[in-house]
Amino acid sequence: MSASLTTATGSRSSGFTTGAPPSTGISVHAADIAVVVVYFVFVMVVGIWSSVRANRSTVRGYFLAGRSMTWWPIGASLMSSNVGSGLFIGLAGTGAAGGIAVGGFEWNAAWVLVALGWIFIPVYIAAGVVTMPEYLAKRFGGQRIRIYMSVLSLILYIFTKISTDIFSGAMFIQVSLGWDLYLSTAVLLLVTAIYTVAGGLAAVIYTDAFQTLIMVGGAFTLMFIAFSKVGWYEGLVVRYMSAVPSVTVANTTCHLPRSDAFRLFRDPVSGDLPWPGLVFGLTVLATWVWCTDQVIVQRSLSAKSLSHAKGGSVLGGYLKLLPMFFIVMPGMISRSLFPGLRGLMLAVMLAALMSSLTSIFNSSSTLFTLDLYHRARPGASERELMIVGRVFILVLVCVSLLWIPVIQTANSGRLFDYIQSVTSFLAPPITAVFLMAVFWPRANEQGAFWGLMAGLVVGLIRMVLEFSYETPSCGQPDGRPAVLADVHYLYFALILLALTCLIIAAVSLATAPIPKEHLYRLTWWSRHSRETRIDLTGPPLTSDPSRDSERLPESCWLRGALRLCGLTGPSSASVAPAVEDSELNSLQEEPLWRRVCDVNGLLLLAVNVFLWGYFA
Repeated sequence: MSASLTTATGSRSSGFTTGAPPSTGISVHAADIAVVVVYFVFVMVVGIWSSVRANRSTVRGYFLAGRSMTWWPIGASLMSSNVGSGLFIGLAGTGAAGGIAVGGFEWNAAWVLVALGWIFIPVYIAAGVVTMPEYLAKRFGGQRIRIYMSVLSLILYIFTKISTDIFSGAMFIQVSLGWDLYLSTAVLLLVTAIYTVAGGLAAVIYTDAFQTLIMVGGAFTLMFIAFSKVGWYEGLVVRYMSAVPSVTVANTTCHLPRSDAFRLFRDPVSGDLPWPGLVFGLTVLATWVWCTDQVIVQRSLSAKSLSHAKGGSVLGGYLKLLPMFFIVMPGMISRSLFPGLRGLMLAVMLAALMSSLTSIFNSSSTLFTLDLYHRARPGASERELMIVGRVFILVLVCVSLLWIPVIQTANSGRLFDYIQSVTSFLAPPITAVFLMAVFWPRANEQGAFWGLMAGLVVGLIRMVLEFSYETPSCGQPDGRPAVLADVHYLYFALILLALTCLIIAAVSLATAPIPKEHLYRLTWWSRHSRETRIDLTGPPLTSDPSRDSERLPESCWLRGALRLCGLTGPSSASVAPAVEDSELNSLQEEPLWRRVCDVNGLLLLAVNVFLWGYFA
């Protein structure tokens, strides 16, 4: 999970700089260019093909791919949406410095992906929602939680996810090939914007599936080359443990290979990634990423049935087992890239960067259009909503370009670390609210809101303390307060989750409960209910059908843009964007495919447990 991984490498990494790198003097070979050109051609072909065949003129068609996606592109998209260029660099770099324990961040995802498919998605489908803030609004009522979650999600996407991927991807391009930072990034953003704006979620998911194939195939190719050079796993163990840097700190183990470098479970007190935190604290952050974040959940909500959503979760879980072997361990191996292979590695990084960005762009557009803009303009036509969603993507592209000089002007890694550490302080309260919403019908709006606010305050206090004290260099005494020096951030996530849950429970019990008729199909226990639900948010927002009947603009440029985006055909404006057909909200599954999904889910967990035990 990228959000937490970068935090894991956060303020504990010293000496890393975000300034512009020196000229590498690397010559670009024709084979490298050929690989990159072929990659871009295939991406554009897949993007155009998926855009043309997608239903792009309705809210459901654009933001949820018409709920027509099958399990395999969903699973591939779950993988590529999460594995951005920042994760590639973060996993490889942290593996080189500290060993294989960071791979536990990837293996932990299998458990919460199963929870997504078997616990959370059935509730979301039964509720008939498109966005996660919309679910909280239906579950608790009111608008303040919905607005808070929408704004917070957009802030986190812009200031953490987009900045991470843009920064790491652009730096890789500049360092490895010596290309101009701004030009190469602008080209990347332009290509991603074309099919994201035109095709919506369907185009994003299909291109994500292609990007996943590129990432996995390219990374495995480089993995086999790297392992063959060091003598496979046994040779890696010997060479890594004997790799002593030329500069060390006297009378310390600083910069030396860790004695537990090849163990996942490390000391619960002194370990850099203590095993209770890795197993339990990380699950708190992973639940936020995989079960409540719009970027991930939106892919599963596009499934044509619950069985396909479960199958996508299983495939995504299997794919998340791989980065330990094709990113972490190769990161521990010193290797050289030859002509052609440098282009392959660049294609892998471009695939990771583009798939992550398109997913963020599409999900951010969904949140802004349905949770903020449509709230402000309830009578907006469906065509207007589609145009606003696409324009917002273009705004995000411009913001992404403006972010490059901001991060580049920082002369140390601390700004980059600060941006990433935000997620570990804000995620636990969100996880707590969703857990209580799904599993405890007694939780009400007052409890959820004040739980979120209390968790936000406590998290911000910890964040301010983190920013106020310098992390000591290796071998130096730690003069920070005990809450920083002795409480690992994964332990802090557990504490903050428990505190938020206690506040939600206390406030909810002290205030009036939500009547039962408002909770049908909004909790785990009532997901199969057939009773008529009275939504706390009032009647659903509907579009104004008369506005969609307006004639096309006279400008040929505007007409061309509308045709490119598929907005010139008939529209289903009379359908409320947030309301789905009853059959699409059904949790019914064919018995055969339900058993197939259950067996594969159990097999995934068994494989995961075996890997944890083998490397523990």
